[in-house]
Amino acid sequence: MSEPLDETGPIDYLVVEFPGNRMTGEGLPLLVDLVDRGIIRILDLRFIRKDEDGSVTALEIADLTGDGLLDLAVFEGVNSGLLGQDDLEEAAAAVEPGNSAGLLIYENTWAAPFAAALRRGGAQLVASGRLNVQAVLASLDAIEAGS
Repeated sequence: MSEPLDETGPIDYLVVEFPGNRMTGEGLPLLVDLVDRGIIRILDLRFIRKDEDGSVTALEIADLTGDGLLDLAVFEGVNSGLLGQDDLEEAAAAVEPGNSAGLLIYENTWAAPFAAALRRGGAQLVASGRLNVQAVLASLDAIEAGS
């Protein structure tokens, strides 16, 4: 990854848990579509499994749905080096035993021109975050119920 900072969009990460190690692959075509349309650029994609005893195993790119096709072949080799063993362990701490998780680091390429313009103007990002979707929907439902 050799993109200059002034041309790079915001970079986010996700840890997505798959209860019961059930990875259907349903979201993969949508992830590929985001990349194909230039909305995001995947920097790292890794998978882990947390056994009932708490031990953690890194999973290889594989046939996750059991249909004989490599569901993640398009992502093979996606490894910027940003994810280290400590990151895998931290992600595993958020995962319940008996479950698997996907770890994704991606650049929001859609926001790169906006971010670059702000940086050229001397602006600096001083905070960022993400709102929990379930909490937002519950709040909106409560507001609507009170109206």
